[in-house]
Amino acid sequence: MTAEVVAKSAPGRSARLRDLGIVLGVVLIVVVLSLSTSTFLTTGNLVNLLDQAAVVGLLATAATLVIISGSFDLSITAVLALSAIVAVAVTNAAGVGPGLIAGVLAGAVLGTVNGIVVVRIKVHSFIATLALSIIYRGVAVILTAGAIVYPAEDRATAFQALSWPTVLGGVTAASLLFLAVVAVCWVLLARTTFGRRVYAIGGNEEAARLSGIRVGQIKVAVFAISGVCAALGGLILAARGGSAQASLATGMEMTAIAAAVVGGTSVMGGEGAIWRGLIGVLLITLIGNGFNLLGWDTIYQQVVQGALILGAVSLDRLLRGRRS
Repeated sequence: MTAEVVAKSAPGRSARLRDLGIVLGVVLIVVVLSLSTSTFLTTGNLVNLLDQAAVVGLLATAATLVIISGSFDLSITAVLALSAIVAVAVTNAAGVGPGLIAGVLAGAVLGTVNGIVVVRIKVHSFIATLALSIIYRGVAVILTAGAIVYPAEDRATAFQALSWPTVLGGVTAASLLFLAVVAVCWVLLARTTFGRRVYAIGGNEEAARLSGIRVGQIKVAVFAISGVCAALGGLILAARGGSAQASLATGMEMTAIAAAVVGGTSVMGGEGAIWRGLIGVLLITLIGNGFNLLGWDTIYQQVVQGALILGAVSLDRLLRGRRS
């Protein structure tokens, strides 16, 4: 049995129905906001939407990859925070360039550690990454003594370059970085042998192992990529705020996982796509933007997002039940 045999086959009618429903939901919100507000379709608001989606989009891309492989990564925001702190510390010691590289490498190392713990100790990824996230947050508190850390004054401007608008209509460098990373992950998952093996492992890990796929190596690689995506999100947040702290992006991992699930990535593994995660990010970002533009109390925003997650998971279970 080859990887291609156990990998995903062409999407069936249920998958197409789910895709159509997700896209129609986004289109409906866009139409409603366009008709009910005069500011939604302005260049400034659309640029702001893309910028808002950058960090959660990177985390959702990481979550999508890990979930498709049949695991969860609850440590992505802890990796984000610790990577940002490492970036600031190295920036102060050696300069902005080495600092940014160190931040990305820190994310890759922490992600690799996640993968090794899950694969070698065989602790369920949900519990393993939850425990590791606590450890990473603790290390971040130790490194910063619980304080906010800043790049040196003479390096602060260059450190915040990712938050600058570009000549492309004011689109920020962070947004361009987000789109580039998503494109790479999209190709990696949809057009390479590595991607087919990720689907195969998520669909049936034992069958993938019997077909000759090195399951452990692939899973560790997926967690490492997740760590890099999280680290890039940390660099963007640190650039925006000009600082980093241990509590950075606390709770955002649930939003990222929600985006992946709402977009149609199955929590059972083996099904999903990067574009689906992006649709989920767009849907959640549009809801937040709509609450702001319409002046609605944002306390109800969590209720709406929770209902979306519950609805998406219920629909996934329903469609799987019909196929079986």
